[in-house]
Amino acid sequence: MKYLHTMVRVRDIDASLRFYCEGLGLHETRRKENPEGRFTLVFLAAAGNPEAEVELTWNWDSTEDYGSARNFGHLAYRVDDLYATCQRLLDMGYTIHRPPRDGHMAFVRSPDLISIELLQEGHLPPREPWASMPNTGTW
Repeated sequence: MKYLHTMVRVRDIDASLRFYCEGLGLHETRRKENPEGRFTLVFLAAAGNPEAEVELTWNWDSTEDYGSARNFGHLAYRVDDLYATCQRLLDMGYTIHRPPRDGHMAFVRSPDLISIELLQEGHLPPREPWASMPNTGTW
């Protein structure tokens, strides 16, 4: 058996690509446009790990309410510098729902409310402003 990908439905493909690519640093591996079915599939992977993909599914005309996405759980990524990743996402306007107070773990949510766990490669010493930053909302 071989793991292939995880699929998440997205409401706005451009907003999602900004989050996953610019914010998290994933890159697009392939894309499938289906005009007859009125959907787009975009596959993303982290550098150095091309086989573990996230499939973003955008149904062009859907008005379906995907809800809070809490029934999904979360995606997890190991990062080289947790503080820099969180700062980049914060600077882009995203809320760090569970800040990296311990220098090891943080949570942020995508534009479609998918929880993303960010795990530091190793541990960083706790530092401000993260060490005293409270949780925000749900993650």
